[in-house]
Amino acid sequence: MAGSGGGRPGSRVVPRWAATLALLAIFSIAGCGVGLIPERSGASAQELPRVGPPSGSLLLAGGGTLGPEIWERFVELAGGPDARIVVIPTAASQDHFPDDWSGLQPLIQAGAQDIRILHTRDRREADTDAFAEPLSEATGVWIPGGRQWRLVDAYLDTQVHQALFQVLERGGVVGGTSAGASIQASYLVRGDPETNQIMISPDYEVGFGFLAGTAVDQHLLARGREEDLWEVLDAHPDLLGIGLDEGTALVVTQDRGEIIGVSQALFYDATEPPRRPRSFSSGTIFDLAERAAVTATVDENEAESQDGSSLDPGP
Repeated sequence: MAGSGGGRPGSRVVPRWAATLALLAIFSIAGCGVGLIPERSGASAQELPRVGPPSGSLLLAGGGTLGPEIWERFVELAGGPDARIVVIPTAASQDHFPDDWSGLQPLIQAGAQDIRILHTRDRREADTDAFAEPLSEATGVWIPGGRQWRLVDAYLDTQVHQALFQVLERGGVVGGTSAGASIQASYLVRGDPETNQIMISPDYEVGFGFLAGTAVDQHLLARGREEDLWEVLDAHPDLLGIGLDEGTALVVTQDRGEIIGVSQALFYDATEPPRRPRSFSSGTIFDLAERAAVTATVDENEAESQDGSSLDPGP
């Protein structure tokens, strides 16, 4: 399903719990009290995660070739053979995606049987109940790669955006790779429509906000991007930077992120010296709220920073 391009969104409208998570992340980082944070579903503010969603899961992949362990984990989180998956390929450059689009094959090979494609370039269409209706029954949503600005133009602050939060509220999973990973953060990197080399684009700094207080970069080691997130953190030091290499994913449940795949995930914190990212490999569990590894696995072939020093493996 495709339409003509629309204009950029204005103010951002997200569920109350999502705004609460963002506030909690900001207050926690700044050392402020959370005070009068409203309760949700009978839970106290202290029980809400500060970074990840209260329910459901996220899967953020760093692009490149993803192994079966990543695809199978996504399908498992979506419900296995009974999963109802919606794929949103709008970050890609083409305008039409047939029902037998080749991009669906990894999901089919991982066991998914019920897959639908949802796509438009027209945000007015995306802001209708009829267009967003397939998401009302989805247990999993996959957002492939491309350019993240196309996702912003089509879906930010629309019924589709709202429906994605509702997938998580129902206990489902939202996953994506490359642009489909960066868009899940609250702060959007590489959003400039002209080039993906610009980290901060004034008109494209807002992501979908599934991960509060974060900025997510991808293709990290494969494209030599190890130092790029510092530019964003210099401007927004309260953010947690997350860099994902190709073939690697971060699976987030509430505030816990598990690294899976063949390479590394790097975490950037401008509030804690030294100014070096911490690098972890598959099997690591990272607490996104505490910004610390719960269990750590460091790759034997540890990446190097631009000055040639080893990246800090973290605690």
